[in-house]
Amino acid sequence: MDGIICVLGLLTLVLEGIWSQGVYAPPTVRIAHSGHACNVEEERFSERVYTIREGETLELSCLVTGHPRPQIRWTKTAGSVSDRFQDSSVFNETLHISKIQRHQGGRYYCKAENGLGSPAIKSIRVDVYYLDEPVVTVHQSIGEAKEQFYYERTVFLRCVANSNPPVRYSWHRGRDVLSQGSDKGVEIYEPFFTQGETKILKLKNLRPKDYANYSCIASVRNICGIADRKVIFRLTNKTAPASIKLLVEDPIVVNPGQTVSLVCIPTGGEPAPLLSWTSSSGSLPEKSVLKDGTLTLPAVTSADAGAYSCIATNNVGNPAKKTTTIIVRALKNGRFWITPDPYHNDDNIQIGREVKISCQVEATPPEELQFSWLKNGRALRSSERMVITHTDPDISPGNTHLDIIDLKFTDFGTYTCVAALRGGGIAEISIDVNISSTTVPPTLTVPRGKSPLVVREGETVELECLVSGKPKPIILWSRSDKEAPMPDGSMQTESLDGVLRILNVSREMSGSYRCQTSQYNGFNVKPREAEVQLIVQYPPAVEPVFLEVRQGLSRSVSLLCRVLRAHPSRVLRFEWRLGSRLLHAGHFDSRDDTEYSVRSLTREAYGEYTCDIINEAGPGRCTFLLTGKAFAPEFYYDTYSPLWQNRPRVYGYKLQWTQMNPGAVDRIMAYRLGIRQTGQQRWWEQEIPVEGNIQKGELITHNLTELIRPEAYVVRLTPITRFGEGDSTTRIITYSAPTNPHLREFVCSFEEEPVCLFTQDKNDDFDWTRHSAATRDTKYTPNTGPSGDRSGARQGFYMYIETSRPRKEGDTARLLSPVFNVAPKNPYSITSPPAYCFSFYYHMYGKHIGSLNAFVKQKGQSTSDAGPVWSLSGNQGDRWRQAKISIHPVSSFQVIFEGIRGPGIEGDIAIDDVTLEEGECPDPPSNPIRGASAHTASSIWPLSVTLFFTVFVHQR
Repeated sequence: MDGIICVLGLLTLVLEGIWSQGVYAPPTVRIAHSGHACNVEEERFSERVYTIREGETLELSCLVTGHPRPQIRWTKTAGSVSDRFQDSSVFNETLHISKIQRHQGGRYYCKAENGLGSPAIKSIRVDVYYLDEPVVTVHQSIGEAKEQFYYERTVFLRCVANSNPPVRYSWHRGRDVLSQGSDKGVEIYEPFFTQGETKILKLKNLRPKDYANYSCIASVRNICGIADRKVIFRLTNKTAPASIKLLVEDPIVVNPGQTVSLVCIPTGGEPAPLLSWTSSSGSLPEKSVLKDGTLTLPAVTSADAGAYSCIATNNVGNPAKKTTTIIVRALKNGRFWITPDPYHNDDNIQIGREVKISCQVEATPPEELQFSWLKNGRALRSSERMVITHTDPDISPGNTHLDIIDLKFTDFGTYTCVAALRGGGIAEISIDVNISSTTVPPTLTVPRGKSPLVVREGETVELECLVSGKPKPIILWSRSDKEAPMPDGSMQTESLDGVLRILNVSREMSGSYRCQTSQYNGFNVKPREAEVQLIVQYPPAVEPVFLEVRQGLSRSVSLLCRVLRAHPSRVLRFEWRLGSRLLHAGHFDSRDDTEYSVRSLTREAYGEYTCDIINEAGPGRCTFLLTGKAFAPEFYYDTYSPLWQNRPRVYGYKLQWTQMNPGAVDRIMAYRLGIRQTGQQRWWEQEIPVEGNIQKGELITHNLTELIRPEAYVVRLTPITRFGEGDSTTRIITYSAPTNPHLREFVCSFEEEPVCLFTQDKNDDFDWTRHSAATRDTKYTPNTGPSGDRSGARQGFYMYIETSRPRKEGDTARLLSPVFNVAPKNPYSITSPPAYCFSFYYHMYGKHIGSLNAFVKQKGQSTSDAGPVWSLSGNQGDRWRQAKISIHPVSSFQVIFEGIRGPGIEGDIAIDDVTLEEGECPDPPSNPIRGASAHTASSIWPLSVTLFFTVFVHQR
């Protein structure tokens, strides 16, 4: 005890030294846990592991110290994309995850920083425990997989259950436990390629008794209260793997809009297999309907095409799988191209030479594709001069070619390529190609004045390439820098009219764009190319975009606006304004910044300053908010329990704060303090004057009084300078009863449910009861006990002993206070024991009143050894009276109230407003001794309250 007192004294001195130098302190952090933890333990290397069952609530609190109040951030270890921790970090003290899942296990970090020193970081590993239902699968030895499970065959029963921690398996046959060596026909082992407990049961050369019910029990040994899981498999001489049959063709070729039904039926398997369907696309179409093994796809489209598999499982052998493919007929992307004389490098069609017309169509299925040719609307057949050929659809997409050999004038006309599918149901695709003397290869040019193009950022621009020739081909647009994408993100864009339209142009789109002819729908000749240069102008990018500047009256200040980049880079001018008033304007020289200064700030000089730096594309703006407002105060949170109880109904609070950057603006003359009860709208305000200059880190204190228990309050603090009010800050003050304090003062009125940490003695005959007169039923004993608490309020609470049946004469009830540590004035010596005034109010009314005793039990004593320091018996009348006793403990101690039941039911004894104060009791009444008369204790002494302030080290 002496050592503890010495350490506390030293800590007090250290704290006083810190406060004299300012209370700014770097952060410290620790992690506290609540929620539904199964266990929290310290492993090797001081690693903390928090164990929780899947589906429970995880709650971790990050408790910090440090001033200013540190910012708190929760993060999780990096993992796969699916492990992302709620997609972001959590920026508050408590990390709360309801219904935690297994993938949310891992290491969680709490980081606290307040700008002083290095951030404080603590971590805790969260281990999520779970146990899934076990699954038993049955296999035969290799080479016999297609046989049934009959005599003289070896069978393996494998049991698997996902779990954390590792699962332990046990096997039963009927009611018999199977273990290694218990049966010559049974082996139990773990395969070498797995990790975990034994899981495989091997039945060698099946015997009649092996046909039975086998149960596998998966267990994690009741860790986290997770119960064992059990699965049963019945092995018979009919046990066999699943087999199925598809009652459909493969492939299934259908037209769009048709309904397709895929029928899958089991043809074998014991137990009866379960059927399911999967698709090669990963998931079945949303419109699909599955019933009894039949998959129905209504109104199919090309998106529904693909492979569909029926899978049958009964946990015997491998699952059975049958697959069919749905092909949806389609024709699309019809194109043509003209090749002038394939045997000469001509770009033009010439009489007497060959010309080739090619036609291409994408068809599904490709083998059903068929082509026909028309000339001027009449069917055209292959001949010596008109040679029609088709490519093999298995080798390349469906192409057809018409070679016109020794071109004549009579061959000019319109040739039509017609593509169709033999199965029907799909509309034909017709492509017209005109061959005449005007059919010429393309030329490509950029119109005059269309390159370079100069536009401003955010506008719409059209890049244009003119294409001539007949027919006109598709134009392909791309960036000249082949690695740069187009504005829509693609590498190449098609245009039918030669125009590339770009909406909302950005600076990244500046550069050269290439247009070129495609072979499709035109001549199959070397592509024609051209380039268009695009120049995007944008206003200057400047810094700072916004900056708040605080400065006191009569001081000087300079504002600087800087250009980062601009196009055109030749900046024209700058303009400084205060509000709408022009302050200064000019042109830039070789510098890339401009500065505006105020030599001596006046009230009129405060406000919003803007600096516009302007080029041909527009202005870039720096904004400065110049103000004389003081920074917000920073509440000091690390004080140990800055509450004190000075009267039974009210409490006080020592409010402490420091001022952020007090020297940045004028001297703070006062603080405006606002306070309101939570849930209420009305604020009460007062001013707290400040003498002299506040130093950085200086701790400022103000005592709040007359706060009503146990209400919470919102406190608002606003600094005031010559400029006016500064920034406000708020915090919430909550009432908390003292818990095992180093004793200076203790007050308990039993208003809160924890009853100030008083406890019931486990070795007495019955308990004290907390009650109020408003809720207590005095129906059976109306002539005993109080009609209100000590203050007379029927809603107020007190403690009393209920002496109605089954209580009998002589039964005792004892109420024990928390343990108090003595705090002598001289912390280095205990030679003169400290004195305390122990007082309480009592009510002893009724004709059967027994006795009330008060004890002071010091460390190492028993109650019987201590003896009562106060005792009273008999009826004292229907009124509250006060008892005061000066005590001199030399070590930690408790006070104990003992109520003894009298001869009848009208014997209720009550106590209220128990206090312990440092110092002797002023003019205490003489302490009554057991059996003393009522007159001895009848005088009521006023309760005196003395306030003491002590510094304690407390880590939140």
